[in-house]
Amino acid sequence: MIRIQNIYYMLAYAFQVLNEEGYKQVATEDFEYASDLFAAILAKGINNQIKRGLSREYISKTEAIISPAGKINVSTSIVQNSMLKKKIVCDYDEFTENSYMNKILKTTAMLLIRCPEVSAQYKKALRKAIFYFGSVDEVNLRKVQWSSIRYHRNNNTYKMLLNICYLIIESMLMTEQDGSQKLARYIDDQRMHRLYEKFVLEYYRKHYPQFNASAAIINWDVGSGRIEYLPQMQSDITLRYKGKTLIIDTKYYEHTMQTNSLFNNQTLHSQNMYQIFTYVKNMDSTHSGNVSGLLLYAKTDEDIVPDNDYIIGGNRISVKTLDLNSDFSNISKQLNAIVEKLLL
Repeated sequence: MIRIQNIYYMLAYAFQVLNEEGYKQVATEDFEYASDLFAAILAKGINNQIKRGLSREYISKTEAIISPAGKINVSTSIVQNSMLKKKIVCDYDEFTENSYMNKILKTTAMLLIRCPEVSAQYKKALRKAIFYFGSVDEVNLRKVQWSSIRYHRNNNTYKMLLNICYLIIESMLMTEQDGSQKLARYIDDQRMHRLYEKFVLEYYRKHYPQFNASAAIINWDVGSGRIEYLPQMQSDITLRYKGKTLIIDTKYYEHTMQTNSLFNNQTLHSQNMYQIFTYVKNMDSTHSGNVSGLLLYAKTDEDIVPDNDYIIGGNRISVKTLDLNSDFSNISKQLNAIVEKLLL
């Protein structure tokens, strides 16, 4: 299990806007469930966005109006007999706050307000925050087109807010047998894995800029053959320092170890070891031994906590475990110790 407060810190690294002054109070609050944390962040974020101004977009409309606007739709006007009512049907674009981004924000806020798992104080804060969303419609949460959302200079402040909405909707929203909706108390493992990966990358970018942390593409070390048929290799995190390279592959599982039913023993996930070994050997094309690999697991409730170093084929392959349920200062110490041992 991961401490809810640490989810805030992970989000703060992944979405650096959470380090701004307006969110600092959130960092000091205690949350029982992730839904409370998200409600607090959204309430603060929506209020901040209102001060900046809600985004607007042009929406095409066709309706019978008294004063002509846009393009007059003669055929529809005739069919509807609108001119008898001294109106005419027009096709026009309306510049409105009823934008897709605002619809997602309002709908997610309303979901949290209706959710019994969210504390009354955060529901109150959300109700106050969406007071200015009176002209904004709600959307079907099961049909949100995330891929259609485009960010630019004028709406980039929505990026963190909509990512919070995405986490809520895609990882916590559940439908009951009677068709009603409720929220899970925690984020599912798939989305936590993505957040965990992003957090570790941004942590090293912030605290160890000399390591040039990136999610680097790893080229296949092939002498001949059509490499376009080979799958792309991209690391979660690659760190480089004074001729040394460390490739980190983050793993967030319910079970860190796999059980071999034939021999009745537990081992590391074989595909994870094969993957990190492949990354390391292909990046170390000169066989220098200066490229190392690290499997960084999030700690589970299992008794076995991997903490091993191996030299395989001349390269160091390490397996470490990060305890995300400890105080965040301890998490920082663990992350610092890992890279200082392997790179400095």
